[in-house]
Amino acid sequence: MANIKSQIKRNRQNKKRRVQNRVYRGSARTAIRNAQMAIEGGEAEEARAATMVAMKALDKAAAKGVIHKNNAARRKSRLMQQLNSMG
Repeated sequence: MANIKSQIKRNRQNKKRRVQNRVYRGSARTAIRNAQMAIEGGEAEEARAATMVAMKALDKAAAKGVIHKNNAARRKSRLMQQLNSMG
């Protein structure tokens, strides 16, 4: 445990931010998983809608700094490749 006042505050901030980052990262992962399942399901319109939700979640995570913007772009690209190869 830290004895320095500023470090105690920094630890509190880190804990709060870690929880918030997990929310954004987790929702992005869930959205990607749902999109991949919809793509595998073969329902074109449902897969397209799920993919758009996943892309929005990735963009939000990248904007918040939870994941790197290139990481988000790569995942979006792979998701679109899967969607386009479906039909």
